Amino acid sequence: MPFEAPLMSDPLPPFLPWNPLFPASAVFLAVAFVWCWSRAQKLPAEVSRANSLKPCQAQVTNSRPSPPQAEMPTVPLYYQSQIQPISDRPQLPAAAPRAVSKELSHWTAQFEAARVKQPYDAFLVLDVEATCLQGAGFDWPNEIIEWPVCLLRWKDRSSKGMASQLEVVDEFRSFVKPTWRPQLSEFCTKLTGIAQSQVNLAPTFPKVLKMFARFLAQHGLIDPRNGRVLQRICWCSDGPFDIRDFVVKQCFISKIPMPLWLRGDVLDVRSLVSGWVATRPFDGQQARARLTTAYHFRSLNIPQQLRVLGLGQFQGREHCGMDDTRNIARVLIELARRGVRLVPNTPINPNRRWAWMGRPGEVLEYYFN
Repeated sequence: MPFEAPLMSDPLPPFLPWNPLFPASAVFLAVAFVWCWSRAQKLPAEVSRANSLKPCQAQVTNSRPSPPQAEMPTVPLYYQSQIQPISDRPQLPAAAPRAVSKELSHWTAQFEAARVKQPYDAFLVLDVEATCLQGAGFDWPNEIIEWPVCLLRWKDRSSKGMASQLEVVDEFRSFVKPTWRPQLSEFCTKLTGIAQSQVNLAPTFPKVLKMFARFLAQHGLIDPRNGRVLQRICWCSDGPFDIRDFVVKQCFISKIPMPLWLRGDVLDVRSLVSGWVATRPFDGQQARARLTTAYHFRSLNIPQQLRVLGLGQFQGREHCGMDDTRNIARVLIELARRGVRLVPNTPINPNRRWAWMGRPGEVLEYYFN
């Protein structure tokens, strides 16, 4: 068959070099290919980077490479918790992937916020031992036979009164000779561990108070001339009994007024710990149910206070006045470290009277016959 040339009126096949749309199509396809290739290269890097960020940072996508990661600075030991089974203090993050200095400043501020304003300069922890009979209650005329005190001061108190670290700076201890009934009962000796010979050779209560006043003056807490208080001191005890009952009774029996530096409200550590633990969010309602009955806090003794604060076992002998005082000081130090404000919570009436009281220094014997 003879060859017939195509007529010029026939359309040219599409996408051939002689098609006028070919240059534009080629450019479009090239640009699309380059864009798809670049996205395919960036996508794995962005996914990996998003997975390494915190949840709050994963929403931010940055095509620029992330800066090199800095090592976490060494944190002072003060910020590292030791044994805190129910601690409410903030914890440091395990790692700070970026902006380390900013993150550290944030957490440092959180720890500083755990410190609270503490209005008192010094704390005097007291746990006396007194004469007692088996079965006799707090209405009996007990006489003090041991006067132990721990003096605590702040280590980190700022100019604004912010503090959280207490320490024991000194101790005072003296046995006391009873005068109304100088013979100790067998029950009292077994309970306190104090022998009759120890109280026989001890000074009487007025002399012990003079010795203790010199101790306070040496630490700049009172004026040695008139007993005026020079610093804000807070008396602390396990329960209200030591000053509210024993000291008031003893001052009456010894026929002396309560010293100025011994007057005022006291900090009942037992009440403070019981109330603080009952309001913590640990273990939910079960923990609060164990510590509260009929809307009143259960009373926690010293060993229970130590355990609930994660401080271990009681150190020493229970009902030894000095050992009791030292363990109460441990509780007080831990409460301060956890950011608890230490202020008096129990009023004391130095003029309180009992039915067995006659004239000053007189115990009406017929109440006990």
